[in-house]
Amino acid sequence: MGTDTPEPPGTTGSSPLEAAMDQTASGRVDDPHQRRNALEWLAHRQLAGYPTPARRYFYLGVVIVASIVLWYQYYVPTSVAPLLLEQLHISFRFYVMVIVGSNLAGVVAALFGGLTDRIGRTWVVIVGLAVVALIQLVVIPQTTTATPFVTELIAVGLFEGMILVATPALVRDFTPQLGRASAMGFWTLGPVAGVLVASLLGSHTIGATSTDWQREFIISGVVGLVVFVVALLFLRELSPRIRDQLMVTRRDRELVELQARGIDTTQATAHPWRQMLKLDVVISAVAVSVLLIIFFTASGFFTVYFDTVFHRGTTYFTLPQANGIDTWIWAADCIGLVVFGIVSDLTRVRKPFMIVGAFGALVMMVVLISLTGRPSTGYYTLVWVTTVLFLFTAMAYATWMASFTETVEARNPALVATGLAIWGAILRLAVAVSLFVLPFVVSSANQVVDNQPYEKYVPRALAIEHRYGPLVAIVRRHQALFTKLASYPNPKLIPTKVLFEGIAAAGGVKNLLEIDAIKPDLTFLQKYQGHLLALQSGAAASPAEWQHWLWVCFAGIAVFIPLVLVMKGRWSPRRARQDERAHEAFVTAELARLRQSGTPPAPRA
Repeated sequence: MGTDTPEPPGTTGSSPLEAAMDQTASGRVDDPHQRRNALEWLAHRQLAGYPTPARRYFYLGVVIVASIVLWYQYYVPTSVAPLLLEQLHISFRFYVMVIVGSNLAGVVAALFGGLTDRIGRTWVVIVGLAVVALIQLVVIPQTTTATPFVTELIAVGLFEGMILVATPALVRDFTPQLGRASAMGFWTLGPVAGVLVASLLGSHTIGATSTDWQREFIISGVVGLVVFVVALLFLRELSPRIRDQLMVTRRDRELVELQARGIDTTQATAHPWRQMLKLDVVISAVAVSVLLIIFFTASGFFTVYFDTVFHRGTTYFTLPQANGIDTWIWAADCIGLVVFGIVSDLTRVRKPFMIVGAFGALVMMVVLISLTGRPSTGYYTLVWVTTVLFLFTAMAYATWMASFTETVEARNPALVATGLAIWGAILRLAVAVSLFVLPFVVSSANQVVDNQPYEKYVPRALAIEHRYGPLVAIVRRHQALFTKLASYPNPKLIPTKVLFEGIAAAGGVKNLLEIDAIKPDLTFLQKYQGHLLALQSGAAASPAEWQHWLWVCFAGIAVFIPLVLVMKGRWSPRRARQDERAHEAFVTAELARLRQSGTPPAPRA
């Protein structure tokens, strides 16, 4: 989960200078040689020194698992949305506005997450895991009306917003720059693997006729509590004086720990917003937020997109097929995030991957837009196009995360969480705005989703229309008259005038008798006609409207390209390796000076 540069002899373990150091944290630190009672051991979570590789990988693993579980919980409502909308009597547009509200709550929470530069990261993650798990396990399954459900989702959005900042900050703390992209590639698995897990569990635990949406929240709550216990028992973080420094390679370990003695953490974190609200930080955060419009569109609405756009006459992609395409997308995305992160660390550059990923995504977006609504588009055609599209976005996103933390570190490594808070707030705001606009651009989605429960009647309706089309047309032209005729249970009781009007409207006695014979079918059509027409109208308008929205996603990716040019990082692997060698020479010389003088250095700027 990171590329480590081998440490030179004499830099592992405790040196005489290390032993002479004061405790480096501004509060209590975790010393394995100190005996404490259980409460003290749980309360004090800071590490006095940089952990060994095995412990570091373990902490990173806990953070990444926590991130995946939290995003999985976040996407559980999406996996059961049709059942939720039907049983809680919520319209599609109202549901989208609830998600918008949840994201706006996340904007506020993300800004609060910047305080973890001063109060620490781990307790935010631990408390967030516990609260979200309890909401999913205990509160939401008891919900029977829309109002409590809205309140609960907004509460989840608040905690998700804080954790969106705290977890990547922990990944940065435990990862030198030369292993950053692969580590961030694993961290970015959180939202992608989260939606994948929600989709897979939903497809295996919800039957075709099931209405038990509560079970999905209960499962996610139990999983969340298990991860909460693991994090409570084992998750630790670096002390402020250790994490507030820039660490390029693992060879920096001893130097970082020695320099920690001279760091004033209060001064280093003073005026955090003034230090971090800089052009390169804000612009790069905007860049990735517009890039990810396609991700949030796919994770929230691609099932509706596949189900309503791609059809041949009366044949649509089924819900399992739509979920199957989603599974391919997120599996490919997960692989891409990790692989491109590792390759970026090996080549020592970020920007080329961001630019190539964005241009590749633009090409695939054009292909997807051209296929939208085309009747000949097959299942595996969509699988290939969408998986390649998200492989390119994974290339851009994983390397952006590494470059962004490095851009923030260049400003002040003591304020990484503040920089991530700016990103988290901008991201949540971009998501909220895009989701708010989407139902107005793709208005057909409202018609389709709100009438989704009646989709099962479409085959019978189409069969009636096909078999009795002329008779159905007659009845529709004279709806009031034939409704009046049908109101008489005994045809002998029909007034003569009304009867002759019926014969004339039907075009003869034979047609009238045939209409009477298919009265159950006509009653069925009349009962569901409004819903079925809405479905038909939505399906007809859907392709063009989705094309318009996909062009919005295309524009977001295009805007990403020039904006990332302000970020830190080399374009050339050769120049990046020259920087690395210069840094190694500095570290070697500084450590040699320290061993000779026996005094800790002043911290590097």
